[in-house]
Amino acid sequence: MLRNYAIGIDIGTTSTKVVLFDEKGAAVAHHSKNYPLLSEAPGAAEQKPDEIFEAVNESLRETVRKSGDLADRISFISFSTAMHSLIAVDSEGTPLTNSITWADIRSEPYVAPFKSDFSETALELYKRTGVPLHPMTPLFKLQWLKNEHPDIFQRAEKFVGIKDYILFRWFGEWHTDQASAAATGLWNMHTKKWDEEALKLADVTPEKLPSLQPTTYYWGELSEVLAKKSGMNSSVKVVIGATDGPLSNLGVGAISPGDIAVTIGTSGAIRTTSATPILDTDGRTFCYPLTENHWVSGGPVNNGGISFQWIHDTLQKEDDSAAYEKLSRDAEQIQPGAEGLIFLPYLTGERAPLWDAQAKASFIGLTLRHNHNHMVRAVLEGCILNLFSVYSLIKSHVGNREVKIFATGGFTNSLLWKQILADVFQTNVSIPEHTESSCLGAVLLGRYAIGETDTLEEAPVETKQYEEITPNPDHQAIYEELFHLYQSLSDTMQTQYKSIHDFQNKHKKESGK
Repeated sequence: MLRNYAIGIDIGTTSTKVVLFDEKGAAVAHHSKNYPLLSEAPGAAEQKPDEIFEAVNESLRETVRKSGDLADRISFISFSTAMHSLIAVDSEGTPLTNSITWADIRSEPYVAPFKSDFSETALELYKRTGVPLHPMTPLFKLQWLKNEHPDIFQRAEKFVGIKDYILFRWFGEWHTDQASAAATGLWNMHTKKWDEEALKLADVTPEKLPSLQPTTYYWGELSEVLAKKSGMNSSVKVVIGATDGPLSNLGVGAISPGDIAVTIGTSGAIRTTSATPILDTDGRTFCYPLTENHWVSGGPVNNGGISFQWIHDTLQKEDDSAAYEKLSRDAEQIQPGAEGLIFLPYLTGERAPLWDAQAKASFIGLTLRHNHNHMVRAVLEGCILNLFSVYSLIKSHVGNREVKIFATGGFTNSLLWKQILADVFQTNVSIPEHTESSCLGAVLLGRYAIGETDTLEEAPVETKQYEEITPNPDHQAIYEELFHLYQSLSDTMQTQYKSIHDFQNKHKKESGK
């Protein structure tokens, strides 16, 4: 019997998704399991590692069950994971902390002085690691842990990520893939080893971290126990895989020069793929490996769908999808540019391009003629203009190639939002039929890892069907003008965010007395 089916597992921030794909990349069975994001202290964003471990096991078991007779035709499992998580574990592999996620900003006090007082050192660190300096990175989480919880820091045998922990529970070995390692801010992209200077800053040694493996590393078979629990044959291979952003590029087919992947869910990201690393002269974009010959550069933004949710909750109140559709339709009545109303979408601080956890959102240009429809349109436009500002940092590396945009995420449910994306970028936007691009990317990487394909470009996916959104050329001039205004206002406002942040904190505390 031909074993040509494969499973992709994506360990996400709010859920784990498991999808079974056939040899053409079509999804034939899937299961997902949600888990909470815990915020028991200001700035905290944690998860319980064992809850995620159980979510992975349950979702895998249920996907295999739903696959029926196809279970015997599964060749391998391959992993995707959210970036920047950190767990301290003891000598037995038992967690001493929750999984501290990318959204946790408690290490911000350790980032700010490093960026301001050691700017040259900070830029050199970025040039070696490819990771902008931000509280999301385990480098600064380790500094925070050492200073705020020294007892845990000293007791820890190792510091690992959530995927590392899952695979340790499966195989009893501490390994991490180079893409996950890159996201820690501790990995040197040039030497492909842990960076000595970064380790000194974090006060850890290589022995305190998992061993480094390429994203194509795999285990030759499951344990008998895991095979029995999951309902699979023990000869199923397990590919270590990579991280969700680079794998999403692969999953939507954006791995050739000029291909751009845009994702807008709760947050968002824009990414492009190149054969060699691409770095920003001012350290404002990331660069992570997918394989040795595929590097994904771009930037994540904090504020995507969460901005639409905020304006919905503020103006609409009804808690159903129809309310979002109504808001979007109402905003269509407003001309591009929202009659000069501009929204800087920094509701939850911002990563790219500002890398400022203290950034604040703002409406600029409000007049008596503006109503809630203008505000909704300005919010949708502001999120896209923010992504375009990140794109402006990487577009020079695209050169004169034809640009293709592949877009995924919940925002694709809004026709207006998709049209704004096409109009601002002035290029066609392709919407993949499938939605689990990171799971599919994991499987495509897995096929390359175990030798089923010779290159990633030969990924055997014949089911890619796209919705095409065409830009309106009549909107090009106004969005070019609006972007320059947006960029100028963003630069101006950034000088005030710390003062606003300090004022808000001061009076929040006083009002709570």
